[in-house]
Formats: sequence, C-alpha cells, structure tokens
Amino acid sequence: MVEYVEMAKVTAVINTLNEEANLPRVINSVKDFVDEIVVVDMKSDDNTQKIARELGAKVYEHERTNYVEPARNFAISKATSEWVLLLDADERVPHTLVRKLKKLVKQPQANYYRIPRKNIIFKKWIKHSRWWPDYNIRFFKKGTVTWNEVIHSIPMTTGNGIDLKPLEKNAIIHYHYKTLDEYIEKLNRYTSQHAKLKVKAGYKFEWQDVILRPSAEFLSRYFAGKGYKDGLHGLALSCLQAFSELVLYLKVWQLEDFEKQNPSLSEVVKTISRSQSETNYWKADMLLNESKQGDLFLKIKRKFKLG
Repeated sequence: MVEYVEMAKVTAVINTLNEEANLPRVINSVKDFVDEIVVVDMKSDDNTQKIARELGAKVYEHERTNYVEPARNFAISKATSEWVLLLDADERVPHTLVRKLKKLVKQPQANYYRIPRKNIIFKKWIKHSRWWPDYNIRFFKKGTVTWNEVIHSIPMTTGNGIDLKPLEKNAIIHYHYKTLDEYIEKLNRYTSQHAKLKVKAGYKFEWQDVILRPSAEFLSRYFAGKGYKDGLHGLALSCLQAFSELVLYLKVWQLEDFEKQNPSLSEVVKTISRSQSETNYWKADMLLNESKQGDLFLKIKRKFKLG
C-alpha cells in the first residue's frame, strides 16, 4: 500500500496599490496552485480591494508608502500556510513554473528559492542589460525570509537557499515598465528615496558624480551587461538607467541645499577624459568578445585602451 502524504499548503501574497487592471491576471495564474491568496492593499483609489475579494482573496490594508518594502513583512504575517509565494500585481506565474513549485513543495530541497524573472519592458523581453535573470527570493517557508524597510533591499534569510536554473520555463513573467511615463514617474519616486538613504548613511556629494556615476551605469548596462544585444531597447534602457543615476546624485546635492562647488574647466575635462578612457576600454572589450577571430590588433587596443 502506498502511503499518502498530504502536500504542504501554499499562500500567495500580493501587495497592491491601484492594481485593478493587473490583479485578475496574477491571481488567475496561481489560483489552481495555492491554497490561500492574501492581498495587502495600500488604500487604493480604484476597485482593487473589491476585485480581490471577488476573486476569493483575503484582503488587508496597509498605510500607503512610496515603495513596497515596508508592507512586505505585514503581508507575509497574514499568510497561514507553511509556504509563501510572494508576487507583485504586474507579475504572472506560467504553468511551467507552477509545475516546478508543486514538485518543490512535495520534495523541498531548501528553505527558500530565488526565482528568475522575465522582465517585459516596452513590450520586449529584455534578455541582457543586467535585466536577466534578475533573481528574487519569492518562494519560501514562512519564517525564513524577512524584509527590512529599505527600498530595493535584499531580504534577510535563515536556512539554506537554492537558485532555480535561469531558464524561461522557471521564470516569473514581470510586465515591468509599459511606457516612458511610467518609467520616469517611478524614477522620480525611487531616486528621491535613494537620495535620502545615501545622505542618512553619511554620503557627501562630489561634483564628479554627475559625470562618472551615469557613465559607469551606462557602461555596466550596455557593454558589461551586453545591452547592445537587446537592440534599441538595450540602448534606450542603458541611457535611462544612466539618467536615473544622474538624477539620484543631483538629488543628493539638492538635499545638501545645493552646496557650492567650483570645479575648474581643466578638472571637468580631466574627469570627462577618465570617463572616456573607461568607454574606450569597454568598446575594445566588446569588439574583442564579439569578434569570431579575436585578432591581435583588438587585443592590443584592449590592453592599451586605445580608441
């Protein structure tokens, strides 16, 4: 006789703010897998809470904040199952990942799992530009993962964790930025919070930041992150991320009451040259890596950072 072992229960936890358009799709993607759905809403102005209840979710309220982290632990505390699947309203869980998670519940190999995310930005899956595999801890035993209240913070964990293989079939689908307006709105909100945290941590603004920080961000996305393989999307996103860095450090300057700094023209030119040198390095490195022959001339250019 085969002994029947009851599978552990799973709660889907979703934080929301004005998500009436997205919420049905994310709930429908997991409703046949989870035993409970918990929606913690930040006092939405639309029908988010009404729709959540109609779809069978337990609904709780949390004060509205400018980012989700402060509400994460509160939402998780409302789950009654042994396992928690943490989702955002603009995400979907494909059938292939559901099957994988079912197997993990039956035969768990870890206390928590990092799941890759397939980010759809401006109607395209971004496969490079440091947007993939975009690992996040989203499936875990309750009590093993907690968030602090710092924006975009890495959660604190206990026990052992495993990364699911970076395959499309294992990925949460994230319908990220749909429009430039949405990107810029979030950019403005997030950079304001990040700037406050930097000042609180003791960071002092230096004028070189407005040249070197955006440049480094662009290079890390477009060259090191192979954003060029994402076509115009990769170029646009690398530029937007660089712009975000510029805004961030200028907001730090703003918080310091626009303290006067007077760099000389020669200092600015020297800093620009430093940035250009890094660009030349990555340009040569990219050409070397993309070259099927890997010829000696490109190797020499890389070594001496020649344009």
